[in-house]
Amino acid sequence: MKRIVVLSGKGGTGKTSIVASLALAAAAEGGGLAAVDCDVDAPNLALLFGMGEGDFEEWKGIKASEKAAFDSEKCVHCGKCREICEFSAIEWDEGRRMPGIDRFLCEGCGACGIVCPPGAISIEKVENASIGWGRSKYGFPVATGQLKMGESSSGNVVAEVRKMADAVAGKEGAGHMLIDAAAGISCPVIASVTGTDYGLVVTEPTPPALRDAGRAISLLGHFGVPTGMVLNKWDLNPDFSEKVSEFAERNGVPVLSRIPYDKTFTKAVAKLVPAAELSSELKGMFSGIWEKIR
Repeated sequence: MKRIVVLSGKGGTGKTSIVASLALAAAAEGGGLAAVDCDVDAPNLALLFGMGEGDFEEWKGIKASEKAAFDSEKCVHCGKCREICEFSAIEWDEGRRMPGIDRFLCEGCGACGIVCPPGAISIEKVENASIGWGRSKYGFPVATGQLKMGESSSGNVVAEVRKMADAVAGKEGAGHMLIDAAAGISCPVIASVTGTDYGLVVTEPTPPALRDAGRAISLLGHFGVPTGMVLNKWDLNPDFSEKVSEFAERNGVPVLSRIPYDKTFTKAVAKLVPAAELSSELKGMFSGIWEKIR
C-alpha cells in the first residue's frame, strides 16, 4: 500500500477540499483507497464526504496522553513538586500545605514525581481523544480522530488514528492511503508524514503561504519523502503564482497542477460533497493530478 500525505504549512489554502476531490479520483481508478484525517484538533475531511455520527462503524476513546496524579495520604508537605514544575501546573494550598494539580496545564513530564520524596505523585495515562472510522457513500473507508477540549498530545493521537487506518486499509486490501495532515509543521504533522511514500504540498499565491509551503517542503525533505506541489487559486495573483512556480523549480518540486479560483469549492462545502462531484471540469483536473501522483 502506498501512503500519500497532503500538507500545506499554512492553513486556509484549500488542502482538505483538495484531498476530498483527490479521494474521488483515486476511488474511481480502482485498486482500493483509504482516506485519513490526521488533523485531530479540527477534523473536517469526513464532513466533506457527507459523513455524520451514524456513519461510523467504530468510535472509541483512547489514552494517548499522561498527567500527574496526586496521593494526599503520602504527601510530606515539602513543596518540591511546585518548585520543579516548569508549566505552572501545580498550585499550593497553604491551608492544607498540599499541592493541587491543574490537569489542563500539566504536560505529564514526570519531573514532579521524580523529586517527590515519598512518591506521592505518579504519572498516569489519561483519555484525551476519540478515534474511529466509517465508510463514505463513495465506498472507501475514512479514519479520523478528535482531540478532547483542552487536551494535549495530538501527535500521539494522530499516530493512533494511523494505526487504525492501517488496520482497516489492510482488511480492505487498499492499494493507496490518502492522508490529510493538519496545518503547520508541528508534532501532529510530523506524525502524519512519518512512513509516507509521497508528499503533496498545497499552497496559494501569497507570501505567507509560500513561506509556510517552504517549511513543509523542508519537513518532507528531512524524512526523504518525494514531493509535489499543487498551486490553488493561482489566478487570484498570477504574478506571484510565477514566483511560487520558480520557488518550486529551484527546490526540485514539480508543480502538478494550477487550480483556478472556483466558487464550486464553496458550494461543495455547503453541500458536504467533494467539489469534483459538482464539476466535470474539476473532476478531470483532479483525475489528472491523481494520475501524476500515482
